[in-house]
Amino acid sequence: MNKTIGILAGSLRRESFSKKIGKAILAMVPKGFEFKAISLDDLPVYNQDFDDNNEVPKAISVFREVMKTVDGVIFITPEYNRSVPAVLKNALDSGSRPYGKSVWNAKPAAVFSSSPGNLSAFGANHHLRQSLVFLNMPAMQQPEVYLQKVNELFDENGVLKEGTTKEFLQKAVNAYIVWFKRNAE
Repeated sequence: MNKTIGILAGSLRRESFSKKIGKAILAMVPKGFEFKAISLDDLPVYNQDFDDNNEVPKAISVFREVMKTVDGVIFITPEYNRSVPAVLKNALDSGSRPYGKSVWNAKPAAVFSSSPGNLSAFGANHHLRQSLVFLNMPAMQQPEVYLQKVNELFDENGVLKEGTTKEFLQKAVNAYIVWFKRNAE
């Protein structure tokens, strides 16, 4: 039976670099695995009242059910103001509730960050890792994936160009699969 890895891109923009990286990763799936892009586009901002009053919006319920079907997660994040984009943090919060029923628990994770600048979303990468510790998601340590000048990595059709970055991403995906196998329950 195939193991399913959820790919979550932390940006809502149609032409986001995170979504483009996610699309490139979908093509790197190894035998015995399925990669599944999970959209965050329609996820409303989480409010504890949803669960307290048994009024959870359908989009959050659907998201939680989808996340329950994945065995691991690769997070692809840009950086907003030196931290994690709100849409990605909202997804973490929405999936972590109600208390004691987190969809994230014990799922092996990897964090790939990118930026048009030289810092490669270092701050977002590490802030996301802090949340993953609390959510009990073992996060792959090596290789660290920081993609700089991401705006130069795609052709006019939004396809990742051949070269060292594509090779590095494939190595990172392969390393994640090894990490996943060691850490999956």
